[in-house]
Amino acid sequence: MFDGFWDNVFRYPRYLITIVLGIMLNTFEPLFPLLKRPVTLVAVLGLAIGGLAFVTFTLRAMLGLSTI
Repeated sequence: MFDGFWDNVFRYPRYLITIVLGIMLNTFEPLFPLLKRPVTLVAVLGLAIGGLAFVTFTLRAMLGLSTI
C-alpha cells in the first residue's frame, strides 16, 4: 500500500521549485526586451527598486518596526 510513498514525498520539493521558476519566468519574460535599451533598463530598475522600497517602508510602518 505504501510502496514508493517516500519517493513521491521527495518529489514534491522539485515540483515546487519547477512551478515557482515557471511562474517567475512567465512573469518576467515580457520585460526582457525592455532591458536591451539603456533608457528603459534604468526606468524598469528604478520602478522595481522604488516599488520594493515602498512595500518595505509600508510594511515596517504597519508592523511598528521603525520610528518613522
